[in-house]
Amino acid sequence: MKHISILVPKGAVLGSIEGPRQVFTEVNKLMQSMGKPALFDVQLVGLSENVSAAGGIYTVYTDVVVQDVSKTDLIVIPALDGDIVKSLEYNHGFVPWIVEQHQNGAEVASLCLGAFLLASTGLVTGKQCATHWMAANDFRKMFPQVQLVEDKIITDEQGIYSSGGAFSYLNLILYLIEKYAGRDVAIFMSKAFQIEIERRSQSPFMIFKGQKEHDDEQVKAAQEYIEKNFQEKITVDELASMVALSRRNLERRFKKATANSIVEYIQRVKIEAAKMSLETSGEHVNEVMYNVGYSDPKAFRTTFKRITGLSPVQYRSKYNREMVAV
Repeated sequence: MKHISILVPKGAVLGSIEGPRQVFTEVNKLMQSMGKPALFDVQLVGLSENVSAAGGIYTVYTDVVVQDVSKTDLIVIPALDGDIVKSLEYNHGFVPWIVEQHQNGAEVASLCLGAFLLASTGLVTGKQCATHWMAANDFRKMFPQVQLVEDKIITDEQGIYSSGGAFSYLNLILYLIEKYAGRDVAIFMSKAFQIEIERRSQSPFMIFKGQKEHDDEQVKAAQEYIEKNFQEKITVDELASMVALSRRNLERRFKKATANSIVEYIQRVKIEAAKMSLETSGEHVNEVMYNVGYSDPKAFRTTFKRITGLSPVQYRSKYNREMVAV
């Protein structure tokens, strides 16, 4: 039987504690209904016996405290809520225990903003990690040594896992169930909980707002120019001249400040505008394309799909209420 420790950090998102507990427990019920032994021993593990969750609205009663867990097979780190810096301070006591358990063979999985606690252990330094796309900028600032992959829903770094934002953590739980219990059980759970089992990207849900939380005023000026003039053909040389920097210097500083190259940033601004148009208007895809500054349909569709994971037509059918009604 595999021992699963679902952490109960102070200030955790309650659903990301109860959700995994419920799904793993349901696997046990399924196995027992088939006359087979339960697969998982699931425990809620805290730094104390009673833990405040969801801003103090709920109290979670843990099964055990960390110092009493000498060996576990999987540690699940749920999403954190509120001020992330304070949350990490409140829950730092988990860190040495997580590291010790991993050294003793335990796997570790973070859900949504639980990636911040995972990263603070050092276990994903130099490795890929996912978190909620809305927290991507903060994550990069706090953990520049971690390779953030903000479009992914699941990462698997040889037994260290992470998931994208919000309820996409359920896709990681299914991924782990498939690994531990097999494909058939995972498919049954996906049907029982109505989870899309093959979803691997959070790109269709991302909203690009630019990265302005930096102090490089010349880069900010370039960003603002791009955002106001995205319908036009903007060149890197034009931007460099406008902010009085060499092309090479601007490109270096832009990438450092925003985590995007200038070309990537221009593409993302254009595609974000196209997404808004597809969500709210009945314009033909080609009209949308021209309005955001593209003239090549193939280039537009390729870029749109790379950024969103969907074609323009698929995106419209997913998010435009009027088109769906039709």
